Amino acid sequence: MSVAGTTGGAVQVAGLEFGHHLGLPQALSALPLSPLTPGYAHLQATQRAAGLRHIGELFGPGQGLRVLDGVFVPLGVRGRRRVDHALLADLGRGTTPTATLANALAELHRHDPQTLRRVLLYQLIELLQDHPRGHHPDTARSFGIHAEETAGLAAAARVRPVLDKGQRAAAESLADAWAEHRLRRVRKLLERLPPTGHDPSLTTLRATLSRRLGHADAALDAAGAAERAGDTEAATEEYLRTLRLAADDRKALFSLVRIHRPRHHGQAEQLRCELRSDVAELTWDAAEPGVTWRILRLRRTGRGSTEVREVRQLPPGAGGVRGSQDRAIPLGSTVRYVALPVREGRVDGVPLVARELRVTPEVSDLALTDGRERIDGTWRTPPGATEVTVEHTGPDGPAGPLACGNGRFAAAGLPPGPHRFRVVCHYRTPEGQTVASPGITATRTVHRWPEPIRTLTATAEGEAIRFAWTGVHEEGDGGTDVRLVCWPGEAPAPGSELATAELPGALPWPRHHDGAPVLCPPPGTHAEVAAVAVLGERAVAGPAVTVEAPVAVTGLSARRQADGQVQVVLDWPEGTGLLTVSWTESGGRTGERAVAAHQYRRQGLRLPVGRGGVRVRAVPAPRTSGSVVALPSAAETVLPPDTSVAYRLVPAPRRMLRRGKPLIRVTLSAPDDSPESPPALSPDLSPGSSSGLPPGSSAEESPLRPPEDLPEFVCVARSGTLRPRGPADGTTVFRIAGAELLELRTVEHELDSAPCPVPYTLRGFLLGAHATSVRLEEPSPATLVVR
Repeated sequence: MSVAGTTGGAVQVAGLEFGHHLGLPQALSALPLSPLTPGYAHLQATQRAAGLRHIGELFGPGQGLRVLDGVFVPLGVRGRRRVDHALLADLGRGTTPTATLANALAELHRHDPQTLRRVLLYQLIELLQDHPRGHHPDTARSFGIHAEETAGLAAAARVRPVLDKGQRAAAESLADAWAEHRLRRVRKLLERLPPTGHDPSLTTLRATLSRRLGHADAALDAAGAAERAGDTEAATEEYLRTLRLAADDRKALFSLVRIHRPRHHGQAEQLRCELRSDVAELTWDAAEPGVTWRILRLRRTGRGSTEVREVRQLPPGAGGVRGSQDRAIPLGSTVRYVALPVREGRVDGVPLVARELRVTPEVSDLALTDGRERIDGTWRTPPGATEVTVEHTGPDGPAGPLACGNGRFAAAGLPPGPHRFRVVCHYRTPEGQTVASPGITATRTVHRWPEPIRTLTATAEGEAIRFAWTGVHEEGDGGTDVRLVCWPGEAPAPGSELATAELPGALPWPRHHDGAPVLCPPPGTHAEVAAVAVLGERAVAGPAVTVEAPVAVTGLSARRQADGQVQVVLDWPEGTGLLTVSWTESGGRTGERAVAAHQYRRQGLRLPVGRGGVRVRAVPAPRTSGSVVALPSAAETVLPPDTSVAYRLVPAPRRMLRRGKPLIRVTLSAPDDSPESPPALSPDLSPGSSSGLPPGSSAEESPLRPPEDLPEFVCVARSGTLRPRGPADGTTVFRIAGAELLELRTVEHELDSAPCPVPYTLRGFLLGAHATSVRLEEPSPATLVVR
């Protein structure tokens, strides 16, 4: 049945026929109470987007539009043209909003040519009824109506009942409900419209509706009787027949759901539903292709009724698994989803029914982490939850609720053993009631953890480090070990809880004493040594100390310079930036100097010492202040006093009538002429050194005075005026033992006879182990020639 047609008749306007005002033989005498146009809401939205008050303004902004006996637009001076499909097609060219509206009107005109006039009359009467001077013909003229029809249109606006907001909404949605076969809704919409008014199309609609509702009620009664008789198959057919007639028959729908719902959990579900955090996922097997699926959601309200909402309508597709989503789930409610197969707008098969679903999403990603006497929990709260609560049950029974917030909780002071936590989400229903989810439960065990290490100390013992700590083994916590480690990266804060498997290995430094925490760090070590308490698979980080083990100085030597200073030479240890060089002189005077690597390489090292003996020591300086330094044995060298042996030829003195014999005078010169030993080197020249002397030596064995084992002095003569090149290059004249020279300090030897033919040349040499330690002062060679 068409709902857009119109029929003739007579409408009394103030005692006169409507056509009498127009003076036209076929003037419109039936006034529309409803546009009876499917998709009228979309048509209105398109019209507003084009900026038009009514659809007649699409045909031109000027006056001259005729609407009472058909829709005509002016043509020439006195002519007119009917608005037909060709005119609308011309206006629909382009992509403007007016072109979109013209195409929509052309589609309506193609289905029913009377629809255009019915919609236009409905809109014009509505505009006139809303206008303060709508009864005046000039108002109709302002809407572009031809002057000959303004009076008749104004009279029509006065005669047709005025619709309020609710009645207009009912009148404008009536055609959509009829097109969707929702007969129960059509009946409610018609009941809202005023009973007065002469709209033949509505009269025809009421009659057709009454007939179809009668058939639907009869099918519903037959279905009820079949169901009571136990014939569910026949009842299903009658309920389906009811829905084909009245698609919104709630009783038929609920009865089909009741018959075909899953009965037990072992039964295979035809419509599968899974609740996510904020969406319901639906899947089902669609065996027949080309079927439109209407997804309905049935919800129990707080008033005991059932609310039906259409979630989505899926267009026809190929067979196989189909799916849909409900993103507007009513939180806190109990719902059931139904998938209705539809062909040509009517139900075409038994609905697929899902199990009841409680729309109370649980938290996701629940994770529990145990620590020392505590368990921490985290989760992701689903959208829409008004509150999340946590119930705790310990080894001894329920422990009550826990405070939580921002998706986490922390339970502290827990005894060892299993602990169960139930996390519940709370929601507010559309009716304002608060409901709770069933909750999700997780269990975690609290294990024994080692006691934390409170303090860590390190003490240097020569080249070793002794470690000591407090907090572990003081309280009888058997089974806890202390591991000394070096963290490869940033060290965790003391008290941090760790897994033993994540710890670095214990320090591989050799032990100084078996079983004692005394370790020998390798030379070049500069590390943060931390103590970690370990108990089984769990560990607690402790404090750390900085430990250094500098590389020992090697190749240390010293030699005197002409300016009286001592030049110190050494092999600079790798990775060392600063050395401490100290010295002790024979008179007990000491000195110390800090020498940087760049300074030594650029300028060398000179010490301002006297001619006396001096002991020089060099040790690396710590790289950081406050670190515990395992100093290696100090490099040390002893430079004897500046001892020299001088000799010269003394000519023979004249004695009366003859000359005496020449003699050679040998003199020992040293800064300390005392036979007693001066003070020995102090054993505490630098921190961390265990001795001031090399291993195996003592102060008495390294005196800072002329060595007692002085070299032997040998005088050699060679014929001619050339000097002997060595002690074997000539004739030995005499020898003086070192001990004799040390005792006498000056020794003279007369040349009794010529050792070789004259002229000959004398030269002295020092022989023995300490020959290089004593300086030999030689006179001018010319003074050593004997003629």
